[in-house]
Amino acid sequence: MSTDWLAWHDEYDDPDSSLSRRLTVVRDYLTRALSEAPAEADGRRRLISLCAGDGRDVLPILARHDRGHAVHAVLTELDPELAARARATATRLGLPGVDVRTGDSGSAGTFLDAAPAHIVMACGVFGNISDDDVRRTIAALPALLAEDGIVIWTRGRGGQDVDPSESVRADLEAHGFQEIAFTRPDDARFRVGMHRLATAPPPGRLTAQAQLFSFVPRQRE
Repeated sequence: MSTDWLAWHDEYDDPDSSLSRRLTVVRDYLTRALSEAPAEADGRRRLISLCAGDGRDVLPILARHDRGHAVHAVLTELDPELAARARATATRLGLPGVDVRTGDSGSAGTFLDAAPAHIVMACGVFGNISDDDVRRTIAALPALLAEDGIVIWTRGRGGQDVDPSESVRADLEAHGFQEIAFTRPDDARFRVGMHRLATAPPPGRLTAQAQLFSFVPRQRE
């Protein structure tokens, strides 16, 4: 089964949709992260966004945040049309520090040169990969982050009896992350979390050849 990712993004245009509501939370979390995440001595930050789509969760926030223009952001997206939209938006918003890459977000080589990042976005990822790949990706996150770096993630409930976001939270804690915020609406199936790396990042554990995850053929959560 294939998914039309362009049509999938149309749901964002409905302000009452689950995707639209999730987007609001993700943007709020990123706004907070830009204020709280560590930075280089010159005030600059690095951001990696995996499976970034058309960048609508990241780019408008960078454009309006007072620290957003000092961010070097690498957005990775496999769909060429969505990646092209993100590039056009970054240009329109005057964000020269944004590098949109058309490529496999599950392959570390697509974005590893942007690490260590101060913020990593893993939104729309965990609900569309296998449980083993979720665990593998979470285990790799410390190697992608600077000390005290922040990861923002999402997970859909789907039709499962047990909320799968709980295993994501537990795995993040097991790999040295401290939860900063977590949103679980009573009337929606999306979850959004924000965690800070509370341990020292491990040196040299991730290579450009590493494959963190592969998308499974179902609707993106």
